Amino acid sequence: MRTLLLAVLFAMLPSAFAQQKADVPTPMTAAQKQQMADEVRRQFLLAWNGYRQYAWGHDELHPISHKPEDWYKVPLLMTPVDALDTMLVMGLDRQADEARRLIDTKLNFNQDIYVKDFEITIRLLGGLMSSYEMTGDKRLLALADELGTRMLPMFNSPTGMPYEYVNLRTGAVKGANSNPAEVGSLLLEYGTLAKLTGKQIYYKKAKRAVMELYRRRSRKTGLVGDGINVETGMWTGTSAGIRGGIDSYYEYLLKCAILFHDKDCQRMWDESKASNAKYLADQRPDGLWYGQANMNTGKRTTTDYGALDAFYPAVLALSGDVEDAARLQASSYAMWNFAGVEPDTFDYAKHKITDPAYPLRPEIIESTYYLYHYTGDAKYLAMGQTYFNALMKYCRTDVGFAALANVETKQKDDHMESFFFAETLKYMYLLFAPPSTLDFNSIVFNTEAHPLRRDMKVAAPK
Repeated sequence: MRTLLLAVLFAMLPSAFAQQKADVPTPMTAAQKQQMADEVRRQFLLAWNGYRQYAWGHDELHPISHKPEDWYKVPLLMTPVDALDTMLVMGLDRQADEARRLIDTKLNFNQDIYVKDFEITIRLLGGLMSSYEMTGDKRLLALADELGTRMLPMFNSPTGMPYEYVNLRTGAVKGANSNPAEVGSLLLEYGTLAKLTGKQIYYKKAKRAVMELYRRRSRKTGLVGDGINVETGMWTGTSAGIRGGIDSYYEYLLKCAILFHDKDCQRMWDESKASNAKYLADQRPDGLWYGQANMNTGKRTTTDYGALDAFYPAVLALSGDVEDAARLQASSYAMWNFAGVEPDTFDYAKHKITDPAYPLRPEIIESTYYLYHYTGDAKYLAMGQTYFNALMKYCRTDVGFAALANVETKQKDDHMESFFFAETLKYMYLLFAPPSTLDFNSIVFNTEAHPLRRDMKVAAPK
């Protein structure tokens, strides 16, 4: 009976998805949108106050057990740095000033620890620079410059592509097996640091890494795989897609073209977008999806789509392809509604959840915000309400919001990563807040949603 019921439900999915696309929500008034923005702000304060009470000075808060967590043997203030520009965007000046004082006085990078270059770059370096640009606090820029200097040895591989880990005190490196996202998602931050400090070495090192990665793409398909050795330059994984491990590499090609007027990045994005559309896009009766293919042959391998893939509509919209962005976003939204919260991975061909976790990811909300910015269509506000209501119903705790171990059972997981403050709640707030809250056309968001100003240029290296 269960098998028969599931078969009937799957048969209904295309028409159900079509109905979702056909629904025309009632437009929200300015007052209603402001009410939603204010509610998102209140929930941010709930989570921030929980962090402040139970995890102050540490990296993160466990929102169920009320215990602090640090990534390494010493805290690097992940949550305060990641959350600071969100507080500034929301007008939480008192909380922002307190967080900034903590960062200014307590954040110390002179530590004998190996840190993951990608995460430290997008969260800490990106957060410090965006907050500096918003406040003018020179201590934040000094910390960013110090961090950048300590991270530079990661690029000292034979290919110029970064190792996965670098020791902040000694400059020692380790982790030769990396992936396109970690290799190719550094130029926004190091390019901005070059702009702010005048030290062009930051731009040149990160730009070389992107170029070395791109030139190793498949000559036949234009695709990249999901694993590469930065010492040999050889691919260790040949599964191409837009999912985690590759995702932000494509995002940064386009955004670096915009932020730095970099013609190489624009060319690499244009060619990559075309390859992705040819080999990864998968038009099905229930909508447009993006799956995986062998990077060398272009042959489809798997039909997985998930929470991390849901960033791609935002990038398509930013590139000017709003039509395909909207089609893919409709599929992301259908994936969310399949169990009431999006899973980390969903097999769209089988209509089956293959990884049921929800770590409070922001990407689907990010794409909703971009599409609402470009179209003004009220359906994207309705999508945002759906996400917010689910967060409130399934993830909220007395001191914050918990990830879900399983979106089908709604079992909570005692984690609230710093990106929940930096991305998930920021994009949710901006979706409903007045456009004047943050001038979309004057900034570029890094992959952690830290806004970087577009009003200065950095010349591409010769």
